[in-house]
Amino acid sequence: MKNSLPNLLFVGCLLLGFTAMGQSDPVPARHDFTLKQAIDYAKKNNVNVKNALLDVQRQEQVNREVTAMAYPHINASIGTVFNPGIATTVLPNFISPSTYQVLIDQGVRDGSGNPIRMPAEFGFIEAQFGTRYSANAGVSLSQLLFDGQVFVGLLARKATIEFAAKNAEVTEEMIVANVAKVYYQLIVSRSQVELLDSNIALLEKNARDTRILYENGFREKLDVDKTEVQLANLRTERNKVMNQVSNGYFGLKLLMGMPVRDELILTDTLVESFVLEGALDAEGYKYENRKEYQYAQIGKRLSEYNLRRYKLSQVPTFSMNAVYAKNAQRSTWNFFGRGDWFTISNINLNLNIPIFNGFVTKSRIQQTRIDLRKTENQITALQLSIDREVSSAKNNFSSAIARLNTQKQTQTLAEQVYRQTKKKYEIGTGSQIEINVAQTDLKSAQTNYITALYDAVIAKIDYLQATGKLSQSL
Repeated sequence: MKNSLPNLLFVGCLLLGFTAMGQSDPVPARHDFTLKQAIDYAKKNNVNVKNALLDVQRQEQVNREVTAMAYPHINASIGTVFNPGIATTVLPNFISPSTYQVLIDQGVRDGSGNPIRMPAEFGFIEAQFGTRYSANAGVSLSQLLFDGQVFVGLLARKATIEFAAKNAEVTEEMIVANVAKVYYQLIVSRSQVELLDSNIALLEKNARDTRILYENGFREKLDVDKTEVQLANLRTERNKVMNQVSNGYFGLKLLMGMPVRDELILTDTLVESFVLEGALDAEGYKYENRKEYQYAQIGKRLSEYNLRRYKLSQVPTFSMNAVYAKNAQRSTWNFFGRGDWFTISNINLNLNIPIFNGFVTKSRIQQTRIDLRKTENQITALQLSIDREVSSAKNNFSSAIARLNTQKQTQTLAEQVYRQTKKKYEIGTGSQIEINVAQTDLKSAQTNYITALYDAVIAKIDYLQATGKLSQSL
C-alpha cells in the first residue's frame, strides 16, 4: 500500500500532463454539409480561390499606383553643406598699392581670416569665392498635365479589375465542378458500402441456412464452402471500398480547404430526380455564358488599350514643376542665429516632343497589333472548343441517361430473379449454384445501377459547365 500511492501520483501527473498537451491542440470541428454548403465552404477556403481573390485586391493597388501618376507630387527637402577647403582662384590684380594700404590700415582680413598683406607683385592675386557653411530648405511640386500613356492607363483601370475578377470566377467555377464530382463520388461509394453490407447480411443468412441444411443432410459440404468463399470476397471488397472512401474524404477536404482533422459528414443523397430535373434547361447556350469566354473578351479589351497606349506615346507630354526654397551661407555653422535666408522660387512648364527613337515605338505598335490578332484567333478557337464541349457533353449526358434507364430495368429484373430463385432454393427445388448466380447477378445489377447514376450526375455537371449554367444550377 505504501508503494502504490507514489505510483498513483506519478500516473496522475502523467494524465494531467497529457490533458494539458491535448488542450493546446485545436479541437476538431464537425461539418454536416449538403453539396451547396460544401461548395460555399470551398469558395471561402480553397487556396486557389483565395489567391485569385487576392489578385483582384493586388490589381486594385496597381490601379491606385496608376492613378497616383496623375496626381500632384509634392516633396520637401532640407540640407546643409560643409566646405573644408574652398577653391582658390587666381585673378589679375586690379587693386593699386594705395588701396591695399587702406585695407591693411582698416584691418580687413582675407577669406582664411588672415590680415591682408601687400603683395610682392601686382600682376595676379589669389581669391577664394564661397563660404565654409551653407544650408537650404524648400518644397517642390510636380504635376503631370498630359501624358497619353497615363491617360490610357486611367481608362483601362476598370478593365484590369474585371480581368482579375473574372479570373477568380473561372477558378471558382472549376473548384465548384470538382467539389460536386468528388462529393457525389463519395455518395456513390457510401451507397456501395451500404449495398455491400446488405449483400453481406443476406449472404450470411444464406450461409447459416445452408449450414443447417448441410447438418441435416440436405446439402453438401461444398455448398457451405462456396457460400463462405462468396462471403469472404464480399468482405474483402467492402474493405477496399472503405479505403477508397477514406482517401476520397481526404481529397475532398483538401479541395475544400478544410483541415484533415475535421469531421466531414455528407448529408445529400444521390437520386434520379437530381439527374433528370432541369436536364433540358441548358439548351440554347451562348458563348457569353462561359466565364472563360468572358475572360478572353476582357483580355482582348486590355490588348486594345495596350495598342492605344503605344500610339499615344508618340504624342507630346506636358508637365509643370514649381520650387520654393530658402538658402543661407555662413562662415560658421550657425543657421538659427542672426543672418539672412535668401528666397529661391521658380515655375517651369515642360513640353516633351518625341521626334525619333530609332523606330522603337513603331516596332512596339506592330508587336501589339500582332498580339491583338493572336487574341482574336484564340477567341475564335475558344468558340470552336465550346461548341465541341457542348456537343460532346450533350451526347455523353444522353448516353448516360439511356444507360441509367437500362440499368434500372436490369436491377428490377435481377431482384425478381433472385426472389424466385430463393423461393425455389428454400423449398428444395433449386440448387446452390442457381442461388449463387442469382445473388451475384443481383449485386452486379445493383452496382451497375449506382455507377450509372453517378455517371449520369457527372455527365450533367459537365453539360452544365459546358453551357455556362453550372454556377446557377448547383
